Amino acid sequence: MIDLKQVTKRYGAVEAVSKLSFHAPKGQIVGLLGQNGAGKTTTLNMLTGYLPPTSGQILVDGMDMLTQARECKRRIGYLPEKPPLYDEMTVQSYLAFVCELKEVHRRAIPAHIADIMQTCGLTEVHGRLIGHLSKGYRQRVGIAQALCGDPPVLVLDEPTVGLDPRQVVEIRQLIRELGRKHTVIFSSHLLPEIQQLCQRVIILHKGRMIREADMADLTDTGDSLRLRASIALDEKQLLPSLKSLSCVRRVKALPGIQPGVSEVLLDCTRDASPDPQTQLFRLLCGLDAPLRMLVQERDTLEEAFLRATSADE
Repeated sequence: MIDLKQVTKRYGAVEAVSKLSFHAPKGQIVGLLGQNGAGKTTTLNMLTGYLPPTSGQILVDGMDMLTQARECKRRIGYLPEKPPLYDEMTVQSYLAFVCELKEVHRRAIPAHIADIMQTCGLTEVHGRLIGHLSKGYRQRVGIAQALCGDPPVLVLDEPTVGLDPRQVVEIRQLIRELGRKHTVIFSSHLLPEIQQLCQRVIILHKGRMIREADMADLTDTGDSLRLRASIALDEKQLLPSLKSLSCVRRVKALPGIQPGVSEVLLDCTRDASPDPQTQLFRLLCGLDAPLRMLVQERDTLEEAFLRATSADE
């Protein structure tokens, strides 16, 4: 649905974005990740047609953003970091205004607005002035205006900035639902949010794409298997026994909550034979040490991001 091909943007001698290429298919939420100044906002501005690229090509549903800008923009709904709201208008009148700007057929506007308000949870505040709404509802109105005209592509820039925890959860669930029917390009500084929402991640660093991967691949621990365990045995007796396992590379003791119960993190060889879980079970049976909990851990997105940017440096 979205294709960037060797897209570059220069401001004089400064190259804000350099030879950026990626594909975002329909029905996928793609996270755009990077430090301040990495080129995220410039990329979104080019993607939405607000800024032209210095070189390269942007395709929306196969159409070129430069030569077929009007048709491309019809297919994109954009929520900037500061939503373009008019405080003196009601929610319903504002959405009707946006629908007119996006050339929705006049007779279809009332039903279209009702559907959008239902999707975004705005029905109960449809007659209230936008200036009187809470931050969470204002953000919902911002997403609603992006949905006017039923665009297949949504571009969301920091959609949960400034929201309280409950509002963040509500907006996150809304974005997850929208991602089932739309292509969503999603930019945020909140790494846990991107990890929860996005199927694919693009990491920008100093204007260049340094990593593009599915979320599962990005947080994969490679040839290591990381196991977190809670074991009913004293730490002094347990740790030497765990280190004796052939599959274990490192053992890290974690702060415990219950006396006599050890919390440990095991870094194991993934392709060990027998597998690490089997070796651990056999050891604990011999020690008569009940296993309270065992989970496989992956890298966090923060760890993957820091590793990628550090390697690029």
